[in-house]
Amino acid sequence: MKKTIIRFTASLTALSALTGMTAFAAGKYSATDLRSLNDLLLGKTTTAEYNDVNSDGVLNVFDLVAMRQAMLSTGEFTESTVAPSEDNVKFIGRNIFKDGKTALIQSGAAVEFTVTGKSAEIQILGDGSEKNGETSRPRYAVIVDGEIVLDELLSVSEKSVELFKGTENRTATVKVIHLSEANNGAVCVGGITVDSDSPSPVVPTPEKDMLIEFIGDSITCAYGVEGKDQYENFKTSTENFMKSYAYLTAEKLGADYSAVCYSGYGIISGYTSSGDKNTDSLVPPLYDYCGPNKYKEAWDSSQRPADVVVINLGTNDSGYIDKDFEKRSPEYVEGYEDFLGAIRKKNPDAQIICTLGTMGCTDEYPLIEKAVANFKKATGDTKVMAYQSATQNTADGLGSDWHPSAVTHQNSAYVLADKICQALGIESDQYGIDVAADAKYSVTTDSTANMSDYFSDWDRSYHITTVKGGDSADSITAHVSGIGLKKDGKYRLQFQFEAPEGVTVPLKVQTAEGKTLIFDDEIKGKGTKSAYSAEFTASAAGDSEIVLTMGGIDNLRLSIYELKMVRIG
Repeated sequence: MKKTIIRFTASLTALSALTGMTAFAAGKYSATDLRSLNDLLLGKTTTAEYNDVNSDGVLNVFDLVAMRQAMLSTGEFTESTVAPSEDNVKFIGRNIFKDGKTALIQSGAAVEFTVTGKSAEIQILGDGSEKNGETSRPRYAVIVDGEIVLDELLSVSEKSVELFKGTENRTATVKVIHLSEANNGAVCVGGITVDSDSPSPVVPTPEKDMLIEFIGDSITCAYGVEGKDQYENFKTSTENFMKSYAYLTAEKLGADYSAVCYSGYGIISGYTSSGDKNTDSLVPPLYDYCGPNKYKEAWDSSQRPADVVVINLGTNDSGYIDKDFEKRSPEYVEGYEDFLGAIRKKNPDAQIICTLGTMGCTDEYPLIEKAVANFKKATGDTKVMAYQSATQNTADGLGSDWHPSAVTHQNSAYVLADKICQALGIESDQYGIDVAADAKYSVTTDSTANMSDYFSDWDRSYHITTVKGGDSADSITAHVSGIGLKKDGKYRLQFQFEAPEGVTVPLKVQTAEGKTLIFDDEIKGKGTKSAYSAEFTASAAGDSEIVLTMGGIDNLRLSIYELKMVRIG
């Protein structure tokens, strides 16, 4: 960090001389002043109305400190009400500030700020959607210093929420977040009332280094994530964006986020049970706007284009495509390519990541791969990729109307965070990742053994049958290779297997080519399908493999199913 400050110090001092900026006089500064100086020091802008706050002849981080100190206290407590504008609060997601209030429109849309005072409260306002039926009123939460102090459906047109109250000054970080989705209306934030001795009692929290934009449907909205089971119908009370894979991915990567998502929407067709095209529920026509209906105002992404854009669309299109797949799939590919172009125009430097599969749609995913390939070929754009999301496992639970559970969202977030790290060249910590997902299965034998094997893509099962076991245990060895481990990482290895009763097969985890033994155990056949699970800590890092030693036994059949190796610590 010091190197960065020194570099900016040199360049900004030269800038001061060239532009003839005058120093601030000692006195009051606003949150806008603070943000402007911060942006100047970080190189986000090259112009400002001031320099050298502390009059030491150099423009650097000490000027930022001096400005903060000058903003700490006036020596007298007064009550004031601050508007939730971008001068005073940080906007997260697509919001609109108008007439003294900010509408939190999209899923996860929020305002976040630091407030200093003896007491503080915030005004929550309705936009008319508080009059919706009980199952479709907007849901929101108020969070103070990481603790949820209020989580409810908006049911009144106006209310005040106490943030804190005491006899001494307190500085707290506050976030008001929309937990349900834009389709059911917005939550509005009004004035922030503070009893404080600070001339700037409400200050925006700083931007994070990365911005991820999520574009999706009900999955991204976290539809039914808190539903009791798959048979419960939609309610906004069971939508919680903070449990969405999108929010969890951003949290894991320490990133800011923005979401554009609508339940039932698609690329060329929204949800349809009849197979008829539903053009009333499409995401692309709404992408350039803050939201639907009365919030259909142009969204200016140029202020901060995304660093990463994640597209998770196609689940609803499948109802239309599947009715005549051969005829309709080219239309989807073309529509997807067009949408990629629109996204690239708004986010010229972003890494675009396309995914599908959480709720199935295995036939549609190859269409996304085709659209990505076509787009890259036509434009030369290399910063676009696709991956297939793992289909939800009923063992992990199901949300309302067969939507993903909280466990599925968390697992999806682990995978997406890892994919983003790969795309951006950032080292991934692997937490929650099945490091054996892309492993290769093979068998080696010596001249004394004879066997056959095959791998099934359908259920990712591996089957080995020995005809002649050979002269020793090492005559036949099965390898699950291409597994990357991190030193001192804790992993859980689990799979289902089937082997004859009484047969013992040694198992070990080792670095490639057997240079270092990491873990060893054995599996014992019971004649029926059995479960294996073990945990170990990797004593070495790098390319590794699982080895099963099967030689010395004639006519042995071993089957492995659903093998996973997941980092858990």
